[in-house]
Amino acid sequence: MKHVKHFSLALAMLINFVAVGQLKTITGVVTDGKNSLPMANIKIKGTRVGTQTDLDGKFSLQVSEGATLVASFQGYTSNEVTIGKANHYVIVLKEEANVLKEVVVHGYRTVSKKQSVAASCRVVTSKIIENRPNANVMTTLQGQLAGVSIQSTDSNRDVKDKKGINSNPDESYGALIENVFESPVANPLSTFSIDVDNASYTNIRRLINNGQKVPKDAVRVEEMVNFFKYNYNQPTGVHPFSIHTEYSACPWNTNSKLLRIALQGKTIESQSLPASNLVFLVDVSGSMNDANKLPLVKQSLKALTSQLRADDKIAIVVYAGAAGLVLPPTSGKEKNKIIEALDQLSAGGSTAGGAGIELAYKVAQENFIKGGNNRVIIATDGDFNVGYNSTSDLGQLIEEKRKTGVFLTCLGYGMGNYKDTTLETLADKGNGNYAYIDTAQEANRFLVKEFKGSLFAIAKDVKIQIEFNPALVQAYRLIGYENRKLRPEDFKNDAIDAGELGSGHTVTAFYEIIPTGISSSFYTAADPLKYASKVEVDTQLHQELATIKFRYKKPEEEKSIEMTRVIQNNPGNLYNSSTDFRFATAVAWFGLYLRDSKLIQNNTVADILDLANNAIGTDKEGYRYEFIRLMESQQNN
Repeated sequence: MKHVKHFSLALAMLINFVAVGQLKTITGVVTDGKNSLPMANIKIKGTRVGTQTDLDGKFSLQVSEGATLVASFQGYTSNEVTIGKANHYVIVLKEEANVLKEVVVHGYRTVSKKQSVAASCRVVTSKIIENRPNANVMTTLQGQLAGVSIQSTDSNRDVKDKKGINSNPDESYGALIENVFESPVANPLSTFSIDVDNASYTNIRRLINNGQKVPKDAVRVEEMVNFFKYNYNQPTGVHPFSIHTEYSACPWNTNSKLLRIALQGKTIESQSLPASNLVFLVDVSGSMNDANKLPLVKQSLKALTSQLRADDKIAIVVYAGAAGLVLPPTSGKEKNKIIEALDQLSAGGSTAGGAGIELAYKVAQENFIKGGNNRVIIATDGDFNVGYNSTSDLGQLIEEKRKTGVFLTCLGYGMGNYKDTTLETLADKGNGNYAYIDTAQEANRFLVKEFKGSLFAIAKDVKIQIEFNPALVQAYRLIGYENRKLRPEDFKNDAIDAGELGSGHTVTAFYEIIPTGISSSFYTAADPLKYASKVEVDTQLHQELATIKFRYKKPEEEKSIEMTRVIQNNPGNLYNSSTDFRFATAVAWFGLYLRDSKLIQNNTVADILDLANNAIGTDKEGYRYEFIRLMESQQNN
């Protein structure tokens, strides 16, 4: 009897352990009571398991009932919530009362430890300097910026040793939760915004070339795929882009298929491009003093200046401890004047990025060209520490500025204290795009060779929504685009921002599909729903794999136009698919490898290399060969 009691007790404890330990997926949002908080940290108390909120303050996490979540965000008091039966949680954080908003600046001078306590100081605010003669503004700014060291409340500041070498590298990347397989019955619609950015690829290239480990959150697979150009046919109808699909086998999971969805933007001839009203917004703070920052910024903007016409206008705004207009709007025919203004720029001081953005948009609005290309081009390492010093604040600022009709291009520079998170937020929240400039060659590619695609929008707020046929598709997952996903109801909501498409731009997206009747270790189908409608499948519909809808706005309009395309169920053999399909697949595969994806069977670099080597096709610029060399370097590390 005693043994029976012990056995019963052990069995009860085991049942309780299993019940408590059973994981479920919850969702939630972190806010300050009014606005969502992007990149807030979420952790399961007592463990190292956690995640971060996305750009809309949302998160998803697997957790057991009874566990405690701890939410934290810089400048706010942490909050805890216990997980119960609910599947969605709203966590509110309160702002700390003692958060400092200013940066104290000390002049350089030799002092003893005792003297340094009493060293004189002044506070540099983010006051906007404007409506002054050009020389006076430069004198004022240089007086504020020259020869200062920063003591900042920003814990991510750039710390340098006596040799000026970065001794505290602190690159910031937003956490990404890899897309999982979803059921077309439970989740019939997949909706996302297009992404034509390629900053992730050039940043990864820099890291691999430097022999550094690639952080998995630095890898945005869609940006890797969209770095490369593909030979899609130009649009022939009234719409500004053509649609291309291809369906084939998946090389990393033998039981899956791959669906490619691609857009080709209409190429506008240079003589037909609208006049440009461009405002260069240049970060001249102390963190930009490295050779691969401000000097490279100058080279980049000089290269862009070479493309300007007489009808184009350029203004230059700079920011550090303050923001100032150093070149009023100037005709593109006065290239020497523009280049001279760029040559005068020097770095030093703190980073009042928010004030710079305010002034740059103000200048752009005052010189707005109706029907023209109105754009702010910001060049920075993203290390903001004065004024709008949180990602959330900057995101809200850009969302407001988006309503002005002025587009945004973000150019990221440098390493060590590089803030990828900030720049991606700015580009995503505005009508913007984002590139990482690691060399003069990359500046030439993005700003000269791809000038029209990078800086001239032919469509904005481009969204894609796909409905898969559950008779043919057991499960699907979107490859990449984790921070571009939208709710189904956002598709028809014209107030919801989405990506822009430039002249001649291509956009490529992949879905991995598990056909019905196929067993997969990455997806387990749920039991049939009791109340689900059991409708006989129409014979004709049974041949349709999916229906895709697209919505976009013309650059100067606010009402969306919708397009529809039906995809038939006719998968092909991978090695009979198009060259572009195979090469783009290899790029996506390598991205999944770098992200250490848990949803791929084959993660052998040699196999990825084999696929890419046999799909080089036409490679006039050598970028595909360069990609292969990067994979070889990664394989040998």
